[in-house]
Amino acid sequence: MGTPVKYPLGIETFSEIREEGYLYVDKTRFISRLLEGKYYFLSRPRRFGKSLFLSTLEAYFTGRRELFEGLTIAAVEKEWKIYPVLRLSLNGKMYLEADHLTEQLNAYLEIWESVYNCDKRDRSPEERFANVLRAAFEQTGERVVVLVDEYDLPLEDTLEKPELQEAFRKQLKAFYGTMKPCDRYVKFAFLTGVTKFGHVGVFSDLNNIEDITLNPEYNSICGATDEELKHYLLPHIDSLARNNGMTVEECVARLRRDYDGYRFSSREERVYNIFSVMMSMKNGNFGRYWFRTGTPTLLVKMLQSGNYRIANLDGEVRTERELLDVDTWRTDPIPMFFQSGYLTVKDYDARFGFYTLGIPNEEVREGLYDWLLPVYADPNMSPSAFNMGRFVRAVENGEADVFMELLRSLFASVPYEQVPKVGEKRAPDYEVHYQNLCLMLFHLMGLYVKTEMRTSSGRIDVLVETPRYVYIIELKVRGTAKKALRQIEDKGYTIPYEAGDREVIRIGAVFSPRTRTLRDWKVIKG
Repeated sequence: MGTPVKYPLGIETFSEIREEGYLYVDKTRFISRLLEGKYYFLSRPRRFGKSLFLSTLEAYFTGRRELFEGLTIAAVEKEWKIYPVLRLSLNGKMYLEADHLTEQLNAYLEIWESVYNCDKRDRSPEERFANVLRAAFEQTGERVVVLVDEYDLPLEDTLEKPELQEAFRKQLKAFYGTMKPCDRYVKFAFLTGVTKFGHVGVFSDLNNIEDITLNPEYNSICGATDEELKHYLLPHIDSLARNNGMTVEECVARLRRDYDGYRFSSREERVYNIFSVMMSMKNGNFGRYWFRTGTPTLLVKMLQSGNYRIANLDGEVRTERELLDVDTWRTDPIPMFFQSGYLTVKDYDARFGFYTLGIPNEEVREGLYDWLLPVYADPNMSPSAFNMGRFVRAVENGEADVFMELLRSLFASVPYEQVPKVGEKRAPDYEVHYQNLCLMLFHLMGLYVKTEMRTSSGRIDVLVETPRYVYIIELKVRGTAKKALRQIEDKGYTIPYEAGDREVIRIGAVFSPRTRTLRDWKVIKG
């Protein structure tokens, strides 16, 4: 038996990983590139290795040469100079009161002032920070390295408290902006976070900072590419495959389906969520590991309050400026979905600078749908209560009336407060709500489904495909089931599927705003 593999799950300290023999995906090649500049900002989703990369930078700038033996940078670095490093993390604290941010900054300032013997506790945090930068430089003779982790957490915690957020924004602007007038004391600065709050709000005083979030050169600075996965983890993939009765090729395909697909730039290079990959290898199975580490409660609120079509998450288009600024989250949640990791780049149009977005992989899609389903249906909904097995069997067997009756029962059980408050002029809101519900329900049961699918002559409300059947469903709030069926015929929705081997089943269905469920439906087969 060989030595058990040590996966660095929850370990964000580079020295511990190297000294204790944990598995490490070498990212040190990016350090040499970063040294060509001075001030950087990087946004990446949670659990993507931002903190570990900061720890790697800290080890490099404190001259820990022994930790880098065998790594890429060891072959090019000759000096290994030691610099004073100030590392600040705003993680590990909830910022719910006006003094919480000051308390956190002061805790770090007291440590730094003790190291460099320059106590200025009667001054503001930004004044004390400037004093520490100067003292560190004067006492060591070397310029200072500043590393900031989760710079944006106080702003995230107060998204729904605009007055407190604005106070934190001003305080952080002054604190980070201190580096500009103290530039002669600063060697290098690297700030990370999940979300990017506009330059005007936080970084306007530090206007020489380079945002590498969408820079193609740093696309894979966090996560793992396909090549890295196979280089570092192939023996572990083999073990995972055997544990699940798969070939190595099948296992790689499953890992790619579940955890790959992240892209953070115009470069056609995708990366895996390495946290989920390592969790799957440690546990010997495939799970929604990343999604379980945090629930997107605020993002769910955004989708529901905006009456958003969930299907549109795949195919949203934004410019770089729009993607990098979440200050518009109340009117446009897409940038926050992207920066939080629930959406990623799928395509890039260089001519117009457009990024086409989509859900990165099945772990995120299934986790998101599973989380959203009770929001659109019944918070207490369970598979047994709905009888999902019977529903899937009916869909697979072409029993349209059976599964439509089950849908009717499900819709009728949706609590009144879950459904949008719909008046005569807002009747389409019902369609959006129930289209979203159908999309998530069908997908979570392993069925291929699309809503609002575009054709040359219109949009199919719900399309469901199985190996034997193609279901084309038109949902209406007003009118009749017969009229809904006529739209399917008039728009030619069935034409692309008529030449195939599968039977096409057309369903016209009508909702009742009064009973908040299906009032009627008609089915035509063949």
